[in-house]
Amino acid sequence: MSPDRSAQLALAAYVLIAAALMVRNRYASGLTWSAWFLYMVQRAYSGLWLHWRSNRRCPFPSVGPAIIYANHRSPIDPMMIWTNHHLVPSGTGKKRVIGFLMAREYYELPVIGWICRSVESIPADRNGRDIGPAKEALSRLKAGRLVGIFPEGRLNRGEGLLPFGSGAAWLALRADVPVFPVYIHEAPQGSSMVMPFLYPTRVRVSYGPPIDLTPYRDRPRDTETVNEVTDLMRRKLAELGGVAIVPAQEN
Repeated sequence: MSPDRSAQLALAAYVLIAAALMVRNRYASGLTWSAWFLYMVQRAYSGLWLHWRSNRRCPFPSVGPAIIYANHRSPIDPMMIWTNHHLVPSGTGKKRVIGFLMAREYYELPVIGWICRSVESIPADRNGRDIGPAKEALSRLKAGRLVGIFPEGRLNRGEGLLPFGSGAAWLALRADVPVFPVYIHEAPQGSSMVMPFLYPTRVRVSYGPPIDLTPYRDRPRDTETVNEVTDLMRRKLAELGGVAIVPAQEN
């Protein structure tokens, strides 16, 4: 057999092995093909372009429901939370989709919409009048899935934390599942929704322990209780990020 023929066969063997490993990795992940593809792309992007780092292993459960909430300064924030989330303290777990609530106008765009549907995002109107997204999030939690929320409700261009909407607290009380705060440091910002993806930077993610909501478990889920839990969630996230809480009148 000629050297050229041997080289061609060796290359073909490497390609087949690589393809087999990719297929095996996808099935082991538990994700759909589209979600797995997006996960692999964003992991490479986060590590090589954004130099993603965290304060600890991801504490999200490898099975069962949980609410993950975070500050919101950049359109890349969901990717930063999803990166390496399968590296749980007990070892390597399955890659799980985190269904983030997001603005409906982005969900309906051609390419972005496909990405959002692939990662099972939950579209919501900004006016907050439609309770359908909250019901969908609650249904997913009861089915043992992960739901992600940005309680500030919009991109925060300033310092500290903006006031939280009450939806995250309402959902936490109704679902009675673990609630994990995540603070994203140094996420790139820009004048458009595309520009932040082009800026190389060093993003750091701080994972916090689950918030203890047991004192509220037997209380009525009225406005007072929801407001108290909202304040608690906001305070815990501010402490995790080492930032101030911005009063409502300053926004």
